[in-house]
Amino acid sequence: MPRAARMAAPRMVYHVISRGNDRQWVFNDREDFERYIEICKRYKERYGFKLYHWVLMSNHVHLVMETSEQGPLCKVMQGINLSYTLWFNRKNRRVGHLWQDRFKSALIDKESYLLECGRYVERNPLRAGLVDHLRNYPWTSYRIYA
Repeated sequence: MPRAARMAAPRMVYHVISRGNDRQWVFNDREDFERYIEICKRYKERYGFKLYHWVLMSNHVHLVMETSEQGPLCKVMQGINLSYTLWFNRKNRRVGHLWQDRFKSALIDKESYLLECGRYVERNPLRAGLVDHLRNYPWTSYRIYA
């Protein structure tokens, strides 16, 4: 049975989550994190979306983004996740899915919830016990705002 189409409109703000298949790690080393960030930058230039907050964890990613007229959320995330998967699979001599299902997304109110959602996203490394202070975790937008 075909998947239901996602409802999407330009200039909407979303909290997006992509998880590793079977909760496997999608980032094994610094090079992996850096490549994902570079791919995000490339797609940001192509589609003109705004990336407000983000965190890259070992087995999942949180992005808080606002879409543009140039590209709907599904196209942006398909491009980012597919590009990263192809690179990761080549690098690690593996095949198959990297991400679990499709990405999850929740529409958020830019006026009332954007900052709170950003705080939630950026505090992931603290909640996971990876660092004692967010300034010590390099794979988040926290240091941009701090």
